[in-house]
Amino acid sequence: MGAVRRISSAEEVEAIVGRPAAMIMRKQIGVLDAGCRSVLEHSPIAAFGYRDADGIARTTFVGGAPGFARVHSPKRFSFSVPEPHVSSVPGPHVFSVREPHVSSVPGSHVFSAPEPHVAPGPVSLFFLLPGVGEVLRVNGTAVTHKRGETAVDVNEAYVHCAQAVIRSGLWEPPGPPRAAEPVAGEGPLTGPGVGDFLAAAPFLALSSWDAHDGSDTSPRGERQTVARILDGRTLVLADRKGNKRADTLHNLLQDDRLSLAALVPGRSGVLHVHGRAAITDDAALLETMALRGVPPHLALLIDVEHAEVSGNDAVSGARLWTPEGRARHGRAPDMMALGGAHLAANSAESGRPSAWLIKLLTSVPGVTRLMRKVMDRAYVSGLRKEGYEDVRTPVAPHRDDAPREEVENPLRPVRIREIRQETPTTRTLVLEDAAGEARPFTFRPGQFFTLVADLDGSPVRRAYSASSVPGARYLELTVKHVEGGHFSTHAHRVLRPGDRLAVRGPSGTFHTPASAPDHLVLIAAGSGITPMMSMIRTYLADPELPARIDLLYSSRGPEDIIFGEELTRLEKDRPGRLTVTHVLTARDGRLDAEGIRRWVTGLTPSGSAHHFVCGPEAMMDTVQEVLRRLGVPDERTHHERFSGGVTTSSAVAPQEMRIEKNGSLLGAAVVEPGQTLLDAGLATGLPMPYSCTVGSCGECMVRVRSGEVAQPEQTCLTPQQRAEGYVLTCVGCPLSRVTLDIGDPPGPDEP
Repeated sequence: MGAVRRISSAEEVEAIVGRPAAMIMRKQIGVLDAGCRSVLEHSPIAAFGYRDADGIARTTFVGGAPGFARVHSPKRFSFSVPEPHVSSVPGPHVFSVREPHVSSVPGSHVFSAPEPHVAPGPVSLFFLLPGVGEVLRVNGTAVTHKRGETAVDVNEAYVHCAQAVIRSGLWEPPGPPRAAEPVAGEGPLTGPGVGDFLAAAPFLALSSWDAHDGSDTSPRGERQTVARILDGRTLVLADRKGNKRADTLHNLLQDDRLSLAALVPGRSGVLHVHGRAAITDDAALLETMALRGVPPHLALLIDVEHAEVSGNDAVSGARLWTPEGRARHGRAPDMMALGGAHLAANSAESGRPSAWLIKLLTSVPGVTRLMRKVMDRAYVSGLRKEGYEDVRTPVAPHRDDAPREEVENPLRPVRIREIRQETPTTRTLVLEDAAGEARPFTFRPGQFFTLVADLDGSPVRRAYSASSVPGARYLELTVKHVEGGHFSTHAHRVLRPGDRLAVRGPSGTFHTPASAPDHLVLIAAGSGITPMMSMIRTYLADPELPARIDLLYSSRGPEDIIFGEELTRLEKDRPGRLTVTHVLTARDGRLDAEGIRRWVTGLTPSGSAHHFVCGPEAMMDTVQEVLRRLGVPDERTHHERFSGGVTTSSAVAPQEMRIEKNGSLLGAAVVEPGQTLLDAGLATGLPMPYSCTVGSCGECMVRVRSGEVAQPEQTCLTPQQRAEGYVLTCVGCPLSRVTLDIGDPPGPDEP
């Protein structure tokens, strides 16, 4: 780090920085009071500093939605941190887990490189509120917790001033990207995308530790680049005037290990850095960071051991820089009033005579609003004296200001009302609205829903066809246990009535026609019965529908027949309307083309009969070939194919994505390593079409105008669509700079 002067004692730090005012220290409390809990309820994201099992300092961002941190008591809260999955290869990577499942699309994906395990010990966080300058800082101790969550025992909590957020312009509209200068020498900072990210990053979270089981994570911000690269392994970070607590500086004098996580407004990736740091007041170096002739009073020189850019689920899910993302977080708590309440409580506890005055002032209507204006002016005035130009205080969003259609969340929270064991390896989850509202689940018989669960700190998505009747208050999804299956194992061994999940949908074109046909011919194998069951239940429940239903259902043995008892009862109660033919492969052998042909021709189907097929690929191919030879028109043959899984892209650097609609440019986004095209576009606020998010419905299909995109081999795209340059953004990852057109796909007669 060169021969620059270094600070080595607390006395030197205090001589330069000074000591914090007593009022600053009296804002600190030792529990999460009602005000702190309100912040956690509204905050969609937090910076988190911890050490892993190897003692390496780490900083990342956690969360993704308001209320992600669950408060268990005034002294404890918990939240999910992504844990390692399959790979341990260092650097940006994508994890893909493929799992066959009941009725639609298998596959789960983690958009970001998972964080290493959190070791028990000192940790620290600060919680961000969109549009708010102040943050809530919480320091404590990490303890083990069930279901992949990290629990924190609170040691201290306090409101931190807004200067870092104001300096960075964190909540202002993202500006044009700044090009990085060439990096001298070799080292971690020359890695893919690192230089460009730092050149554009005005804000970061900085974590440090002391020698007495204490930790601190604090916000840092600059109007331009918050951390400057000196060479391939050295960063310099200005330390400008603040509240004089100087927690980071005092910690580094005891333990020089440090980590940081940087943000770029408008991007959903995070730059993670860890290394060792020294404090310097070297005049020549400080002068290079002067603003309008005013240098910082100190700087940190960071010897970087690791630097990596990757997608981050928390930043992506929170959609911090989109209007709808900002608005859906609701009205933010009054951080000025919260800080005043903490100050009054501590002053009263210490018997200070000023306590009654503080309490009186903060209780008068309108005083906190006046205090807010006074502090905002003080912030801006102080920052201008430091050399900052065009600084302004952020404006918190209000839910009432946003149009309803902009804030609608496509994810619907649900609660498990009941679990029914259908067979030894299959169970049905009966879901209801998590808010207890009698809202119906609307879909068409045969469609599927995407089920979203939080497993080991990462969102896992699986698509399951509804087996219930549309319009009911309860939604039924049936899950077959697959050996080694990530979600199916969780559903069978962990999930219980009362647990909360979320669903997206409905999705898919595999459903009955709008005008009910007079004859349904259903062919299913194994768990492919699920969408068929929705059709059967729906049609038989309506006496006005004259439809006749014939079902050919293949199962391994009697104990594997899903909905077996109900099918027997329905066939008995509805003679002439439902006939069921079972094929048990352990007894009869597998269905072959001749057996299918004999069954279909023996039905004497009507000329308007619609045929639905769902099951393994080989069976569906056989059925389709038989129906084609029998002259059944394509428009009356429907099939549901199991496909999905995000691609394992080889790209290790961020890639630019340009979005057009019928040739007109709509906007651009940066796709981080390990991130899908859809996730990056949504995080930036681009109007990306989508539905299921797991590669089955085709709603996110777009045409690649330029560049290269990797996607799984098995998706709902036809060979012709692939040949014409179409991709699915929900499972596709860019291998280069890409331009995508989200305009309507051409019709059959269009080029």
